[in-house]
Amino acid sequence: MTSQEAQQYCTDLARRSGSNFYYSFFFLPQERRDAMHAVYAFCREVDGAVDDPAPGSDPRVHLARWRADIAALYRQNGGGGAHSSNPIIICLADHTRRLGIPQDYFDEIIAGVEMDLTINRYATFNDLYHYCYRVASVVGLVCLKIFGARAPESQTYAVNLGIAFQLTNILRDLKVDGARGRIYLPTEDLARFGYGEKELLAGASTPAFTSLMEFECRRAQEYYRAAEAALPESDRRALLPAEIMRAIYHTILERIESSRYDVFARRVTLSPPRRVAVALGAWFKNTTG
Repeated sequence: MTSQEAQQYCTDLARRSGSNFYYSFFFLPQERRDAMHAVYAFCREVDGAVDDPAPGSDPRVHLARWRADIAALYRQNGGGGAHSSNPIIICLADHTRRLGIPQDYFDEIIAGVEMDLTINRYATFNDLYHYCYRVASVVGLVCLKIFGARAPESQTYAVNLGIAFQLTNILRDLKVDGARGRIYLPTEDLARFGYGEKELLAGASTPAFTSLMEFECRRAQEYYRAAEAALPESDRRALLPAEIMRAIYHTILERIESSRYDVFARRVTLSPPRRVAVALGAWFKNTTG
């Protein structure tokens, strides 16, 4: 497979996904957009190995293969190692070399996804934070390399924004995750508000659940505010795609709040026209403000 064919594979995968992230890619120059498509394809496939494994497949084997492929990629970039037949690895090879993305970032993302194979409860928020950092904040650190952000404060921005995104996903997907036997909300929080695991898995919307969700949404809002406060003016233009994503995900969190936390009856989403409108609003704010 040629590098052009591999790039097209990643681009098509990103386009078909309908992901919120895809809407921010449009605002990148072509070369950086191609890199984002490759990274998105990697994250999508690694996550899918655990959340949507093929019948009869072993997620651990798939993750071990991804880890080995990433190691081979960096050996190849250093002048050794064999060429891969994996289109995502082929596509990543040029981008990681050109942009200087560390191997550790990809290893951390795989390790974060791997946590879902062995951990389905988190006792404390500190425990959950470690998971969120791996599966979301580290993706943000990869994006800094792609976007060309250089200010040290941008790393603080990316870490906080990643935590905010993942907390929003967790709050939105309580029903889906519960069906998979996972409860990401910290056990200490459930106990604090007197809301049991059985109630959560049954989708019980009680006064205790409302109080719990108010608390969890406030925490997510704090991370959005922390990211906004850390955004360095010198990198504002470079971080426009991230700011677009911040606007989209923050709108989802606001929808959860305005629905009085009705996340069991339906999954809170934004329609494509609404996502475009939010993206354009963020673009206007960050290019004319």
